[in-house]
Amino acid sequence: MSMAFLFPGQGAQSVGMCKSIHDKFACAKSLFDRASEILGYDLAKLCFEGPKEQLDSTVYSQPALFVGALAALEMLKEVKPDLVASATHTAGLSLGEYTALVFAGAMTFEDGLRIVRRRGQVMQEAADRRPSGMASLLMMECDKVQAVCDEASAVGQVSIANFLCPGNLVISGEKPAVAKAVELAEAAGGKTVTLAVAGAFHTSIMEPADQKLAEALASVSIQKPRIPVVSNVDASVHWEPEEIRQLLVRLAAGSRGRRVHRSRPRQSARRSAQTDRPQGEVRERQ
Repeated sequence: MSMAFLFPGQGAQSVGMCKSIHDKFACAKSLFDRASEILGYDLAKLCFEGPKEQLDSTVYSQPALFVGALAALEMLKEVKPDLVASATHTAGLSLGEYTALVFAGAMTFEDGLRIVRRRGQVMQEAADRRPSGMASLLMMECDKVQAVCDEASAVGQVSIANFLCPGNLVISGEKPAVAKAVELAEAAGGKTVTLAVAGAFHTSIMEPADQKLAEALASVSIQKPRIPVVSNVDASVHWEPEEIRQLLVRLAAGSRGRRVHRSRPRQSARRSAQTDRPQGEVRERQ
């Protein structure tokens, strides 16, 4: 039987996250302590006490989610080691791909954390240049979401950024355009959730971060993963370290205007699946 371990991305953070496992499991506490030494601030205190505004900032939320997920994994290794050992595949939502790569042995925890910290910094810098955000649109098919984005593009850049699963897509872009798209989606009967992220990730708005992230990734060692890691960019498995490195750069800006894909959960658990949506250009205002 196939077993996939999936790791969360930005927007999953909340004040109080991981406190129970930190307090009950020495292995989790040790990981938070190591992270605080590398980061230069008390990560556990930020996760447990906030403030929420700081935790939601990309600079802080990316390291927090990365460490929190791996701390939960350390706990699971202790209480259900056979379950962890049975993993046949892994993947993560955006930021979570870095967590998955560490789990798969392609990166060390220390290198992964340093890259995630730098990724948060450069993405925050890009977001600060243009007020932007993201929203999840539920109970709407791709064509309807695309039509909503096309109409909302009259007030700014907005596009489909993520295909999470059928009927659940994420849009990303400038704040006025995202707000307009949310309004149109709700009027059409869809449900919406505004994401707790700092900017329009997986769009060309993040392109100023590409070169800085590439430089940071060039400084760390990436190994061949011990189990398949499904890429966000094309929903495929990649084994070569240099190919993985390039895909991580492309991920932040959505492959320079291309859609970022998520394979369907059942497919991911059973095999290294391609999505059923072809990679294609997303219409965006430049």
